[in-house]
Amino acid sequence: MLFLLPPSETKEIGGKPLGIDQVALTFGQLNEARDQVYAALKALCEGNQDVAAKVLGLGKKQLGDIEANLAVQTAPTMPALDRYTGTLYDGLHGRGLKGTPTEFNSLEESQRAMAKDILLVQSALFGLIPAMNLIPYYRLSGTTRLPGLSLKDVWAPAHSRVWPRLESAPLIDLRSKVYAELAPIPSDVESFWVEVVAEDASGQQRAMNHFNKKAKGVFVRAVLSAKTTPSSIAELKKAAKTVSLRLEESKGQLLLIV
Repeated sequence: MLFLLPPSETKEIGGKPLGIDQVALTFGQLNEARDQVYAALKALCEGNQDVAAKVLGLGKKQLGDIEANLAVQTAPTMPALDRYTGTLYDGLHGRGLKGTPTEFNSLEESQRAMAKDILLVQSALFGLIPAMNLIPYYRLSGTTRLPGLSLKDVWAPAHSRVWPRLESAPLIDLRSKVYAELAPIPSDVESFWVEVVAEDASGQQRAMNHFNKKAKGVFVRAVLSAKTTPSSIAELKKAAKTVSLRLEESKGQLLLIV
């Protein structure tokens, strides 16, 4: 099984002095699309700063992200798994609230080793990459409308050449709908969309918004904590149960119940 994650708007800064121009990202079939998207992003950031800030959704304290985008090709890199922060990735690493003993928690080496084999992340700038691929800090979300370029028009056909490479292992799709729409998984590639719902004492279920990210992160952490890589829905259910979540299968979809 392979687990497909969304990226995060928030990211860790820094990294080791190895630029993206020195890194070979996995899935070389996406390189042309990656270059196309970055060229449009770079052109935006080289232009009027006010326009770039508006398009990228930046506040006054975030204007440094424009310069960061211009430095993408030579900036320090770190594994995507460590670059992305935010609710889902906090749950994945087991991080607690600021000021608590678990604030800086991270995956153990055994968990990282499994993550290297089974976790994928799809970003707006790099497309699909394994979670341990090295990437720089950048600012570009899946909802950004770059001048003269549609992210969906670029990424959907580009990924159509990648998905068939993954058809030997079912994809557990934990992406947000925004990223799922940027690169839809073909129907002939076995995949399971994960929907997070809350269940009350009467058994009534409702969709979750912000907290669905936390549940997804905790669920993935449980998978990475298993003694062996889960290879069936039954084993995924067992992993979910270890963190007080319930997993149900229904018509090609997985319900993660909180």
